[in-house]
Amino acid sequence: MSNIEEVIGYQFGDSSLLKEALTHPSKTFETKEACPHNQRMEFLGDAVIQLVLTERLYKMFPTFPEGQLTKLRARLVSRSALHKFATEMNLGKFIMMGKGEEASGGRDRPSTLADAFESVMGAVYLDGGLDAAEAAVEKLCERWIEQVAESPDERNPKGKLQEQLQALAPESPSYKVLEEAGPDHSKRFKISVEWQGLLLGKGVGKSKKDAESRAAKDALKRENWLSDSD
Repeated sequence: MSNIEEVIGYQFGDSSLLKEALTHPSKTFETKEACPHNQRMEFLGDAVIQLVLTERLYKMFPTFPEGQLTKLRARLVSRSALHKFATEMNLGKFIMMGKGEEASGGRDRPSTLADAFESVMGAVYLDGGLDAAEAAVEKLCERWIEQVAESPDERNPKGKLQEQLQALAPESPSYKVLEEAGPDHSKRFKISVEWQGLLLGKGVGKSKKDAESRAAKDALKRENWLSDSD
């Protein structure tokens, strides 16, 4: 367990807590062993992460109202955000799971990684208390906290679109250049945005960035993915 402890930046006094946090339910069900899995600890870890990041945002933005703080926290505690945290620390390789679950891609499954991240933070809290959990959460989430600090205002259209789509599935939208015209000093780009084979919107701009932003804005206006799911 020493490698994962180095990644977390915390050494456990009770290693059984870390083992439980890294045990996927499939391991218990498949082996029929009477060993605890991480679902209960995931429940606790979710609350710990919420508390730590809520306090951090509360102190970072002393003039922000409740609604704005809630939106900022949602960017940090969403399932896609937790998946990113887990992926960056390569958490998947430490998870103990059943052979069937692993064969079906469970080690890289976003929901599995997000749940494991929560459970590990829950284990740190149980072993070392709130101070230890706060240090671990801030260490592993620091880069994303900094991004929120640099751009606390309302998300740009591309960010909004991605956030809405990733609430439904982990796949990100893709942008494609449909047309590029004009001389170098006066280019004109036409770009489309697609998701899961569905054309969501199109945009035209003087740069790829501008055209992508307009395409995302068009997609947010149309909300084609909602009618597709009915």
